[in-house]
Formats: sequence, structure tokens, C-alpha cells
Amino acid sequence: MLRLKNKVALITGGGGGIGRATAERFAQEGAKVIIAEIDPEVGEAAAESARSFGKDSGGDAYFIRTDVSDEDSVKSVIAKTLERFNQLNILHNNAGGSTLNDGPVTDAPIEEFWRCIKLDLFGTFLCSKYGIPEIARSGGGSVINMASNVALMALPGRDCYTAAKGGVASMTRSMAAEYAADKIRVNAIAPSTTLSDRVKKLLEASPEIKAVSETHLLGLGLPIHIADLAVYLGSDESAITTGQVIPVDSGVTIV
Repeated sequence: MLRLKNKVALITGGGGGIGRATAERFAQEGAKVIIAEIDPEVGEAAAESARSFGKDSGGDAYFIRTDVSDEDSVKSVIAKTLERFNQLNILHNNAGGSTLNDGPVTDAPIEEFWRCIKLDLFGTFLCSKYGIPEIARSGGGSVINMASNVALMALPGRDCYTAAKGGVASMTRSMAAEYAADKIRVNAIAPSTTLSDRVKKLLEASPEIKAVSETHLLGLGLPIHIADLAVYLGSDESAITTGQVIPVDSGVTIV
């Protein structure tokens, strides 16, 4: 059974890591996927890969260059999604990430704080602002945000990132209550250290992140582990799952 057949999904930051793995799994499960990515090279490559995953299921994928922190860019990708497919059922607000410029609140550069807020939190806000009305017009569906284990536990030395992801977690809960009447579920995935290429570089250079990674009960996660949960949240299987911030963290938030 194809779990996402006849569904249209928009995935931000879909060019690499978790976003690309999710695009591939969505297409494999029969979804039509729009990869909203700021980097054309990785965006096109991800779309091509997702199309190959969907070749036997009716799934498909297209890349549209998008800056999730720019209102006009977000409006444009929503409009182009509707032009192509005439509906939107799943919005996966995946774009985001931390950098090595982060630090304690007393040391972190102010520009790094605003970079995190603009990309992780404001980007989620903007895409939801313009995506949710179209999901409602399509008869309902699912918004999948990306929080982090740092929204649920302390991680010293990353105060810009924790502020942004904490905001995403809180916004997820309020949006779930606000849009339930429109048959829209809103949940967030809270990964811990996930071995994308970007995170591998952070692990090498950040003792704080490396220390957290060593507490994982079942080893470090891979992008596919996050993508598999996103499939559940996007499918009808999650019909009454809403307002949740779900850790996929190898138990790190309990130890």
C-alpha cells in the first residue's frame, strides 16, 4: 500500500540530509514532491534522486529555488506548487541548521542569533503562513516542523540555535490548536545528532555537540530515520496525532 498516494508535499531545505531523504521516501510512497531549496545544484540533484525513488509508485519530484526567509520567494513556491498540482497536502518545514558561530548567550555574535531566528523560526512561520491556507483549501493535511532535541533539553554553548528550535516547538503546539478545525495536523520532529554531511563537519569541530552524541543509547541517527517518521506524520495513519514534538534521538533526552 502506498502511504502517500495522491498527496502533494512541499519540503523546504530538501536538497540534502534529512530533507533529501524525506523527499526520496515521500516519492517512494507515491507523493508528488516539491523540493524548495536555495542551492540549485543540490536541489536539482535531490529532485532527480527522488524521481528515481518514485518511478514504480507514481511518485514524482520537482525542484524550485526558494529562500524560506524571503516572503516573495515563499509566496512564489506555494503558487508554483498549486500551478503544477492544484493542491497542497503536506508542508514539511525542514530548512534550518546551526553553525560553528553559535555559542553561549554572552559570547554568541548577534548576527548569528538573527541568522538562526530568520532561517529556522521565521522560515517556518512564513511557509506556514502561506502554506496552511492552501492545505485547508485542499481539504486538510499535515504540517511537519523541525524542532530539535535542544528544544527539550539543555545544550550549553548553542544558545542561538536552542532559541530558534524552542520557538518552533512552541509554535507547533499553538498551530495544532489553531488549525484543527481545518483538518490540519501540526507536529514537529525533534532529532538529535543526525549524520548528514553538514552535521559530520559540526561533530568534528564542536566539543559540545560531540559530547551529546556520545550519550546516544542506540547510536547516532541517520537522515532516513527522520524521513520514516515524516512519512507517518504525512500519511493518514497519523489522523489523530497533532501538537506533538516527537524526539527521534536514540534516547538522548532521557539519559
